[in-house]
Amino acid sequence: MPPIPVDAAARPVCPVPAPAPEREGQGRVTIRLDARGQMQQVQLQLLEHCGVETFLEGRAIADIPEAVQRLCGLCPVSHHLAAVKAMDRIAGYDRLTPTAEKLRRLMQYGQIVQSHAVQLYHLAEPDLLLGFDSEPARRGLVDVARAFPQLATEGVLMRRFGQEVVRAITGGRLRGAGAVPGGMRRRLAREARDQLRADVDQVIDWAVGALRVLERLHGTNPAFYDHLGAGDGNLLALVGPSGAVDFYDGQLRARDARGGALFDAIPAAAYRGVLAEPSGPGGPHLRALGPETGWYRVGPLARLQVCDLLTSEMAETERQRLLAPADGKPLHGSVFHHGARLVELLHAAELIRDLLDDPDLLGADLMADRGAPQREAVGVIEAPRGTLLQCYEVDEAERVRRCTLLLSTRNNSRAMNAALQGVAAQYCDGRSVTEDLLAHIEVAIRAFDPCLSCAAHALGQMPLSVELIDAAGAVVSGLRRGADGGVSCCVRS
Repeated sequence: MPPIPVDAAARPVCPVPAPAPEREGQGRVTIRLDARGQMQQVQLQLLEHCGVETFLEGRAIADIPEAVQRLCGLCPVSHHLAAVKAMDRIAGYDRLTPTAEKLRRLMQYGQIVQSHAVQLYHLAEPDLLLGFDSEPARRGLVDVARAFPQLATEGVLMRRFGQEVVRAITGGRLRGAGAVPGGMRRRLAREARDQLRADVDQVIDWAVGALRVLERLHGTNPAFYDHLGAGDGNLLALVGPSGAVDFYDGQLRARDARGGALFDAIPAAAYRGVLAEPSGPGGPHLRALGPETGWYRVGPLARLQVCDLLTSEMAETERQRLLAPADGKPLHGSVFHHGARLVELLHAAELIRDLLDDPDLLGADLMADRGAPQREAVGVIEAPRGTLLQCYEVDEAERVRRCTLLLSTRNNSRAMNAALQGVAAQYCDGRSVTEDLLAHIEVAIRAFDPCLSCAAHALGQMPLSVELIDAAGAVVSGLRRGADGGVSCCVRS
């Protein structure tokens, strides 16, 4: 259906990002002041993967699903599956066998569990449990393990469970060549299925318990949790035919900042009709609304509010519980991403449990019948960080001629800017960058879990600088936190 017009004048305007930092894995936030010394614009600049699309050109389609796993050390399975879904169409496989599709779904659900566990327990948990205002040098995973050993242990074991799901199918805990165009490479062993089935109920119980902990934390300071980094914006996600979240497949749906419908049931192959991808510094946006007000958010908080329901009973109850305080309107506070992520972890675990009881999962029919090949196709999936699209065009020899990767972090680039503008409005005095401001900016960015650097994520630290720039373009104040957690002045002479 065509986009539904909305009142563009009522929508917030988000600044366009400036050029990125010089080194991959770093982020830079610039707070620009006007001539009166008032905050004018806040920009988050990230250096993401450069030249990846060119690197993929010329490769055979059978090589692509394995090659793209190297794009991200946190969600390689999602990249792998998005690519192989496109290659299915290009190679002429229109429909998978039931066993092959269910094995792919199981891979994706395992990826959701392990990635969300990393973000929640390794990155967000120090903020949540030790306090957003605690000393950063004493706000890490080791400190959480000392103060909350049971929760820390559960987080490690939940991550391991997700990795074991992936390993049971692919042979690798982080990545493996599980899917091929048209199907799957190998069967799931009964022994591996039985072991996962014996463990999954405990993961479900841990996820529910963690949701209760998060609720209690919210109750200690509701205003802070509700409003930190709140940037009202549009929401985008995949939904299935019933309107439910679908991590593996579905069609695009968008809602505005008030929850109103913008478009629905847009096939992945037609995404360019509703999404614009500027080649310059501006982020993607909804084509009908334009670059100023058409920016959008993807990821867990968007998915739970774009969908009509979750198909697993316990997770749907928790979804409604999370969204209830908004009384039918969307939640926009950045910290709500953590609750949404935990609901999704529970949902993925429930879906894994149900699939492990499905007799198709142990089937031997792994490859579909091949039909007419295509020259161009789009693979779309809901990666842990949000909607991921990969578009490929091939030549007569079935080698990639051109590709476009619309990554989750890029989809969220303008939404992160809006969140940081809200943080700066609350914590920036217009005269200097303080450690308090730096810490709260980090909290808001971590809520989106952007792919800055796999090494930085593994350390639980995020190399980041924050600069205050006057109307003349001079940096008047700045702080940088390094990968070791230390803070230093970053004002350039």
